[in-house]
Amino acid sequence: MIVCVAVVGHQNNPLYIQSFTESDDALKLHHIVHCSLDVVDERVNNPKKSGPMLNDTFLGLLYPTENYKVYGYLTNTKVKFILVTTDLDVKDADVRNFFRKFHAAYVDAVSNPFHVPGKKITSRNFAERVANIVKAFGLNPSS
Repeated sequence: MIVCVAVVGHQNNPLYIQSFTESDDALKLHHIVHCSLDVVDERVNNPKKSGPMLNDTFLGLLYPTENYKVYGYLTNTKVKFILVTTDLDVKDADVRNFFRKFHAAYVDAVSNPFHVPGKKITSRNFAERVANIVKAFGLNPSS
């Protein structure tokens, strides 16, 4: 189950953070997202050590914690997408598919002529699309 998704700007400024839990652990999830930025920077700045190719935007599993797994994705414009999940047996193909859909929703949101680049994403349409993508995560592996 996805518990949090985030969009972080190229200057590590949060553009969108949404938690999908009933409990009151939003602050903890924000902290996990913030800590994952160090791992993203390390993988981007040291590509030889970390494995993924320079042209691969999917960063894979950034780090596991006791209760969560954190995945990352980096766009060509250095905007970072972070996914926090409680599932311990997530397939990389499912996560890649999630990030592909999430990236498409992000592109549509920032292509809005009323959106100011570098500012928080406040679009209700974007929030609804993200919620639908999160609900569909892992349901049908063929899509």
